[in-house]
Amino acid sequence: MPTIRKAVFPAAGLGTRFLPATKAQPKEMLPLVDKPIIQYVIEEAVASGLTNIIIVTGRGKNAIEDHFDVSYELERMLHERGKTELLEQVRAVSNMINVSYVRQGETLGLGHAVLMAKDLIGDEPFAVMLGDDIIDSEVPCMRQMIDVYEAHKAPVVAVQKVPKSEISAYGVIDGEPEAGSDRVYRIRELVEKPRAEDAPSDLAIIGRYILTPDIFEALEKTPRDAGGEIQLTNGLRALKQKRPLFGCRFEGVRHDAGNKLGFLKATVEFALKRPDLGGPFREYLRGLKL
Repeated sequence: MPTIRKAVFPAAGLGTRFLPATKAQPKEMLPLVDKPIIQYVIEEAVASGLTNIIIVTGRGKNAIEDHFDVSYELERMLHERGKTELLEQVRAVSNMINVSYVRQGETLGLGHAVLMAKDLIGDEPFAVMLGDDIIDSEVPCMRQMIDVYEAHKAPVVAVQKVPKSEISAYGVIDGEPEAGSDRVYRIRELVEKPRAEDAPSDLAIIGRYILTPDIFEALEKTPRDAGGEIQLTNGLRALKQKRPLFGCRFEGVRHDAGNKLGFLKATVEFALKRPDLGGPFREYLRGLKL
């Protein structure tokens, strides 16, 4: 069975929920403490054993490419000034993983973004990881999903229980728990952004996927939705007619850094976990008059 080596990172969106901050910089480069949010997810990919990253970019996303490229001038300056620790951090970013880029001319949905990576993926299974879903877990979320993929030899989506009041913002699965596990589900149906009263469950699809290459044919045949976009969930529904699909209810805490409140919560949580910041930051929070 082929090993999961590659991950696709869709990053061509306009980031309108963070305007005006994202007018001149990609949403994926907004700093969460002192690292851009996309770096947290790429670090998860590296920790899960993935070796190649394909970032789907668009207009105005050059900062992403610059961040993961070598910066000779910066490295030379840090070396000359004896800032060894900072130099190691900067070099670690560019040495982290092999990165390729493909352009998405129009932002026509997650399914369309995945299609843009078809030629770079080739005929092998691969991961899709959304850069604004930050998952803090002892075992990386993608590693948990790879274990499910290797056990069942089928596509896997990450799922999380979500309150009914929020369910309409997600793709949702109707799944049957696999024997011997309360975290793996054989998917019977997928629904994109249902009304709360129509949702088949409270298991929402989160921004992690393991897909097989036949998803490309399914996406090419997937009609656009009312908004003119190709939805990955609809492509998975078509793929389900040919092969089983599984949901993995991962262990860990998910931060939705794609909206302002989630971004602020993630900033607080990650700052408190830092050994250099946690203590003084905690004291600061205790002193606030809330």
